[in-house]
Amino acid sequence: MTVSLARGTGAAAVLIITAQGAFADVSAQDVWSDWKAYMTGTGYTVTGTESQSGNVLTVSDFSMNMQIGAQEGDMEMTLPSLEFVENGDGTVNVVFPKEFPIVVAADEDNKRFSAEIIYAHDGAPIVVSGDPTEMTYDYASAEGTLTLGKFGATGEDIPADLLQATVVLKDIASKTIMRIADQRSYTQSQSISNITYDIAFKDPDSDDSGSIKGSLENITGAVSSIIPTDAISPMLPDLIKGGLNVDANLAYTGGNSTVMVTGSDSFDLKSSSAGGTFGVAMSSDGLAYDVSQRDIKLDVSGSEIPFPLALSMAETGFKLKMPIAKSEDEQDFGLGITLRDFAVPDMLWGMVDPEGNLPRDPATIVLDLAGKGKLLFDMFDPTAIEALEDGEKEPGEVNALSIKQLLVSAAGAKLTGTGDFTFNNADLETFDGMPAPDGVANVELTGANGLIDNLIKMGLLSDNDAMGARMMMGMFGVPGEGEDTLTSEIKVSEDGQIHANGQRIK
Repeated sequence: MTVSLARGTGAAAVLIITAQGAFADVSAQDVWSDWKAYMTGTGYTVTGTESQSGNVLTVSDFSMNMQIGAQEGDMEMTLPSLEFVENGDGTVNVVFPKEFPIVVAADEDNKRFSAEIIYAHDGAPIVVSGDPTEMTYDYASAEGTLTLGKFGATGEDIPADLLQATVVLKDIASKTIMRIADQRSYTQSQSISNITYDIAFKDPDSDDSGSIKGSLENITGAVSSIIPTDAISPMLPDLIKGGLNVDANLAYTGGNSTVMVTGSDSFDLKSSSAGGTFGVAMSSDGLAYDVSQRDIKLDVSGSEIPFPLALSMAETGFKLKMPIAKSEDEQDFGLGITLRDFAVPDMLWGMVDPEGNLPRDPATIVLDLAGKGKLLFDMFDPTAIEALEDGEKEPGEVNALSIKQLLVSAAGAKLTGTGDFTFNNADLETFDGMPAPDGVANVELTGANGLIDNLIKMGLLSDNDAMGARMMMGMFGVPGEGEDTLTSEIKVSEDGQIHANGQRIK
């Protein structure tokens, strides 16, 4: 449901918050006809009653409805009227009501759940220019507000005070160029000076309640997309096979949030950051995410937390690249995780290490993996996913894996490594059900002996345990450059042999 919903709301957003400017003529009927073609091509059913009066084309009882999944639910936006006004200079103003609802519904266990989101703005029009083969949309609004309206399940409405939510967008500006040829494509840039959100919730069976509040500053975004016009159907799997290509990036310069829970237990969380980025790309080549955040600070307290915690981190990051379409050819995949310079307060250090034996430098974890594999089912095909869940199909196979970077540093020790491996998926016996690997990993460990000495001083490690750990390091490593440094070259072969620095250990 999530991917279908994102696709549907994304297509609607292109029409609600768009933008640009050109020089040829476009008529009200041109714009309305293209909207219908675009929305139906992305899975919506569009209805409305057209009437023309002078330079104004009015669409009354306008409705856009999209089915989400085979039986999951639908999303609908309805407007009492939508106007396309010819300005006399070759441009058209698209005028939305100052307030209109968007309804999202889902079906589960013979119940229908629905939520109404109300969008309100200052009434600023979208200005469309260009010609029928390339239309340019400009939109600018001082403020837009999204408010949670009615929500509930079949036969019952949930009281409004149990969940309230409002999102306010300030100084919205957007520019979109829509090109219509053999394939439909668009490029869009957006900016919003400030986004604030305010969510409040209550437990109907107790006095517990809570709130989530926060803001983002100076949000900018860019989107480019190709939408096939000859896909078998507007469902996502068919659009991808037909050539769908989406690349979206968002950035912001700062943010903060506050989470507060009161009642039988209390909890408070305050966070801030110096900005971050979010990127997503999807096509037949795969799905990719790239998320990062800078200079994060967290302050946590609560009735179940013995003392307030102040945590900080210089950088967090997450990357994912994965195939989404079934293929007998190898496809790229990747995974990246970054937790850089994670610091905890001295009070917490003091509980673990009151005498200060351990260095208290911030900890870092970085992992960067890349590889090739085969996906043996279509990721967005419900039938294929059901067969996978029933154990009727194998999800795929890994053919190669590269460790581009491994870094773990904490408490005075640091581990780094790289490696490259291939896998024989026809051999599942040599390594007990795992495809037989073949390759080399190079690892360097510094500060390990010093860390062991400190753990002994703290009473966390016995002399016998320390001896075993040092023997293990001696088996796999050889002295490297620098004090308290070990290096190791680990070779693994398909026939089951493992060598460490030339010595066979298996």
